[in-house]
Amino acid sequence: MDVRLKFCGAAGIVTGSCYLVQTAGHKFLVDCGMFQGTKTVRSLNYDGFPFDPAEIDFVLLTHAHIDHSGLLPKLYKQGFNGPTYMTEPTKDLLAAMLPDSGHIQEMDVMNLNRRNARRGKPQIEPIYTQEDAQACQDYFEPVPFEEWMTIEGIRAKFWNAGHILGSSSIALEIPSDDPDEKNLRLLFSGDLGPDHKLFYPDPAASSDYDYVISESTYGGRNRPDVTPDEKRQTLLEEIQLGLKDNGLLLIPSFAVERTQELLADILILQHTGQLHDVPVFLDSPLAIKATEVFVKHAGDLEDIENFVDKLDTSRIHFTQSVEESKGLNRIKSGAIIMAGSGMCDAGRIRHHIKNHMWRTNTTLLLVGFQAEGSLGRLLSNGATKVRIQGEEIRIRGKVRQLETYSGHADGDELIEWILERQPIRHGLFLCHGEQQASEALKADLIAKGLPEKMITVPAIDDEVNLKVEGVAEYAPNIKHRVQQCDVCGWDAHNEFAELQIDLKEAFDKLADEKARRALARRIKRALEAAE
Repeated sequence: MDVRLKFCGAAGIVTGSCYLVQTAGHKFLVDCGMFQGTKTVRSLNYDGFPFDPAEIDFVLLTHAHIDHSGLLPKLYKQGFNGPTYMTEPTKDLLAAMLPDSGHIQEMDVMNLNRRNARRGKPQIEPIYTQEDAQACQDYFEPVPFEEWMTIEGIRAKFWNAGHILGSSSIALEIPSDDPDEKNLRLLFSGDLGPDHKLFYPDPAASSDYDYVISESTYGGRNRPDVTPDEKRQTLLEEIQLGLKDNGLLLIPSFAVERTQELLADILILQHTGQLHDVPVFLDSPLAIKATEVFVKHAGDLEDIENFVDKLDTSRIHFTQSVEESKGLNRIKSGAIIMAGSGMCDAGRIRHHIKNHMWRTNTTLLLVGFQAEGSLGRLLSNGATKVRIQGEEIRIRGKVRQLETYSGHADGDELIEWILERQPIRHGLFLCHGEQQASEALKADLIAKGLPEKMITVPAIDDEVNLKVEGVAEYAPNIKHRVQQCDVCGWDAHNEFAELQIDLKEAFDKLADEKARRALARRIKRALEAAE
């Protein structure tokens, strides 16, 4: 049997999930996600795919988050015309999410092209448009959970991953041309939710695989076990702290799942009288549409009655238009503003950070994973000055982090899920995690008795030959679009942005024009020496 697996994203980093599976007669993808984080990583979204989209037969999609689905419109735009299989809730979520992503691409490129025009730089095209995002959905095919389906001879089953609405782990059985050879059994974890998560059952899947491809986002990190009441109490304490002394609380939130879970708990806190007379603004058209999808699929969820029954719109103010969003600038204290995106890299939250975080009475509460190089990671690491849309912003407000609302399994839960998939005969690939997290999970699994030679941490564009017998073999001499050292930590663009801010600050501190001119000359000489 000749099966090759290529890690086209989410290897050594958390975003850009995309796996190319090549058999003797087929090529198909599991996920086709967008890269997020540093400018170096994000530039991969504009580059060509490391395969020909026209040669792909079909796509299997684990869930709707943009780092797993966000390049589907580009894939179709560049020649793919086959079906993409996903659960029905995922299909409904993408009906809102992909056009929203296309709108963001168009707006970002429009703003960038304005700056490029002033600088004499060439104009660029968006990765895709809203129209592209709408058109590709004609090819989406909904599938049920836990039922085997056959796609061009390959069997697939979607298991509930407990991460967001419709999220899946995908099991595959690839038949051999040799009747005496066993089928190759693969399992792609997708993103796994934590145990006892609001709305969802614990992640599930069967056991007995040749190879497992597992996420490792929180490898080496554990969160305290808390009950739903304890989690709400922690949220209440953060809200009270943020609103103390006429404070304003900003919450960057992923529009799908995280926003709905936070809204549910805020509504319960209000209903029980623990949170009094606090206006809550949901400034995210996408989150508003996603909430409607949640209500539509309420029958597929757990513990949603409290959320639906207490969805009191007199307590939650939904802002749809840009004008309504800008109107929130007038609010200086005594309110909660929730806005996308969760990593602060796009959406309306950047507007609110720019307009509010220079005030000392503003608190930014981060409630999810922050990818390396994202604005959220910079702020969580204590940055006191950042650049947003080319403008320097001084951060005087407080930045806090609340991990009890994470949508990902923590280190111990990942270990438990992987061990329950045994026997894993030939290989375990740890993906969708920063290098340190993946290596930490690998060490913990070895300590639990898994053979070291069976566990590997691939890099972007690595290829492996999967065998029914024996350990997988990495293909030699593969061309990599980026090196691992270039996607870990800050990149040159982060460093340069910080340098620009530091230089301006240094100039402002100098006593007179003579000192400023002297500093400018020293910088020019340093640049000339570097040429």
